[in-house]
Amino acid sequence: MPEIARIRDDFPILKRSLNGKPLVYLDNGATSQKPQSVIDSLAHYYSEINANIHRGAHGLGSEATAAFEQARGLLARFIGASSGNEVVFTRNATEAINLVAQSWGRANLKAGDEILISELEHHANWVPWAMIAKEKGAVLKYLPLAEDGRIDLEKGKALFTAKTRMVAVSWVSNVLGMVNPVAKIVALAKGVGAMVLLDAAQAAPHFALNLKDTGADFAAFSSHKMLGPTGVGVLWGKEAVLEAMPPYQGGGSMIEKVGKDGITWNRLPWRFEAGTPDIGGVIALGEAVKYLSALGWEAIQAHEALLSERMLGHFAKIEGLRLYGSPRAEGRIAVFSFNLEGVNAQDVGALLDSMGLALRVGNHCAQPLMSRFECAGMVRASFYLYNTLEEADALAAALAKVKGILGKETAKK
Repeated sequence: MPEIARIRDDFPILKRSLNGKPLVYLDNGATSQKPQSVIDSLAHYYSEINANIHRGAHGLGSEATAAFEQARGLLARFIGASSGNEVVFTRNATEAINLVAQSWGRANLKAGDEILISELEHHANWVPWAMIAKEKGAVLKYLPLAEDGRIDLEKGKALFTAKTRMVAVSWVSNVLGMVNPVAKIVALAKGVGAMVLLDAAQAAPHFALNLKDTGADFAAFSSHKMLGPTGVGVLWGKEAVLEAMPPYQGGGSMIEKVGKDGITWNRLPWRFEAGTPDIGGVIALGEAVKYLSALGWEAIQAHEALLSERMLGHFAKIEGLRLYGSPRAEGRIAVFSFNLEGVNAQDVGALLDSMGLALRVGNHCAQPLMSRFECAGMVRASFYLYNTLEEADALAAALAKVKGILGKETAKK
């Protein structure tokens, strides 16, 4: 990416150290860092226009409401929604998926219906469907994985039947970094009359979504993985589909009229936004969208492709390293999970931390996938737009040191 040094200057946390070493932040799959403009936006809300929205008769309330709804409009254009009515703000992607499972699922699923997910799903796109399936007597089925870590539709297409009511899959795996064949999945689902939800938490930070063109009915993603603050998620849904769904939660803002004779729900999208939202967080997410738009997806993806090529080249040279997923840069984002032969993943993470490298270690909220690969956990390095080729080199050098240290200890045992 051009002027990577200038871009890094926008992120104040990248100037700090970790354990006395310059910080190399490679845990972007868990949460991204925030540019100063996003931080300033959050501070501006609380210091200049802090007020509740959609209800105040005073000027501050009007300013806050305008800024909040402007962010909704920015999001709608950013993700290719037909209008702001299709953008529902939640606490995170997890709540967005739960909203669909509990609202659409409770209203539409019955005993014997089938829900398709895949073996690689994050718990956020597994547990809500398991819960509603148990409640309604529906059946949860699992699309298998191909050797490269993508959903295998050759083996899995037979699972799409007249009983299939919902297909809920990750657009991109948070563990393997592989981009799944969403267009083919949607086509198979629509061929049997099923609804489709896309977990776009790992897709939204890395490439343009254009959700209305996917053919899917819903998509969920989180602010904090795409330069925005924590505590804000987004549910996109086709307007006609959302219009037919009952509210997920009751309370203020989601109603038009409450009386002893009944309750009238509010219009979209506020029907699904009960109570006071994270106003400052939504406004700051709008600023994050502006930042990503200014950089441009072409530049972001080109930079990440370089990072992937560099890191995969390093991995191929490290003896005893097992990379999960494809060893090719095509069809993936710059997220890599791996283990060193005979070495505990937690020990690898701890040693890397001591060297100033922040990576993720564990089951990555994907225990079924860990079982699929017969391991308790993995080390995950996840890069983003502000990471450098030198940081990829630093990880490779650090892994060589880790291997030397822990390999000797393993040999003694």
